[in-house]
Amino acid sequence: MAEPSTGSGSAEAANLGQSQPAQDEASAAQTRESKQSPSFWKRHRRLLTGVFYGLVVIAFFYYVLPRIIGLGPTLKLLERGDVWWLALGVVLEALSFGGQIVLLRGVFSTPEHRIEWRGCYDISVAGAAATKLFAAAGAGGVALTVWALHGYGLSGADIADGMVCYYIVTYAVYMFSMAIVGYGLWLGLFSGPAPWALTLVPAVFATVVILIVVSMLWVYEPAERFLERRADKSSGRAAKRWRRAAAWPRALHEGEVAAIAMIKRRDPSLLGALAGWGFDIAVLWTGFRAFGPSPTGAVIVMSYWVGTMGNLLPLPGGIGGVEGGMIGSFLGFGVQRQVAVLAVLAYRTISYWLPTIPGAVSYWQLRQRFHGSPSRTDEHTAPSITR
Repeated sequence: MAEPSTGSGSAEAANLGQSQPAQDEASAAQTRESKQSPSFWKRHRRLLTGVFYGLVVIAFFYYVLPRIIGLGPTLKLLERGDVWWLALGVVLEALSFGGQIVLLRGVFSTPEHRIEWRGCYDISVAGAAATKLFAAAGAGGVALTVWALHGYGLSGADIADGMVCYYIVTYAVYMFSMAIVGYGLWLGLFSGPAPWALTLVPAVFATVVILIVVSMLWVYEPAERFLERRADKSSGRAAKRWRRAAAWPRALHEGEVAAIAMIKRRDPSLLGALAGWGFDIAVLWTGFRAFGPSPTGAVIVMSYWVGTMGNLLPLPGGIGGVEGGMIGSFLGFGVQRQVAVLAVLAYRTISYWLPTIPGAVSYWQLRQRFHGSPSRTDEHTAPSITR
């Protein structure tokens, strides 16, 4: 009886030995298939989470906030706005995005790595949506832009230099305009009230920022060494913060050099920065015209700049901070409360919320273009298009 049992055990062992590799191969194939075909939720988790978050925020601002601060009757007047002025606002916001697209292509599209207009559109619109839905202070938009530019074959160094140049050009318009309009109102050169806290203080702040950034053209090396010494003398988190700060002087210097080069060659894409800000401010103006009298142009521009600083608050996309900043600025300039609230909310609806759905679509298209991975740059580099 022992011999048959031994033979049977040997046969089973042989079968197990032969079937084990097949089982391992089948298991490996299933693992590869699961990795290659993630679920719909895993592939679009951030997008779906962002859309859900956006819906929650919209519901909060529409249903809850009015009851808290007593704006219910005022918000009901949104339905009485002049549709034609609001439609003009939508057109102007599209032109504002057009300016951003032109500037982005001028900075990042090179003979080595051409980015077609459609790609620049998707990056700009999806980046704007990411800023609103995924992170505070614009970090989501920056991350998505970097991801997409990697997909077009740009190196990390090229992207870093280009991003600094892009933001220097963009925010140069912001700071110079705030300084000019602020001093102009304070000195009586522009028509409108001139409370010092809303004119002189922001103008001085803008001047200081301009001087610090421009100084990096000459003193970036001493500034870098100073910050590195501070990092060496510190420890823990403080040392890490100083080291991160030490990278900024040289980055600002390189970005300014690139921006100056664009100015010297009279790159027409620089006009995109003016168009991006200018048409967006014009949307705010149409908000006033839709509901009542409009303040002077200088007051609208100054309140816009001061309110936009709400993006610096630790809020997702500056939600609430920008609205409160703009409305408070207009009230400080003596604008009627009800008209100011309606105009700002109409402006934010057009400039902030309407582009969210096209932005989500553009994000999906970018993922499809790069198959969800920006590392595949060779086969997805944009075709050569003459600028």
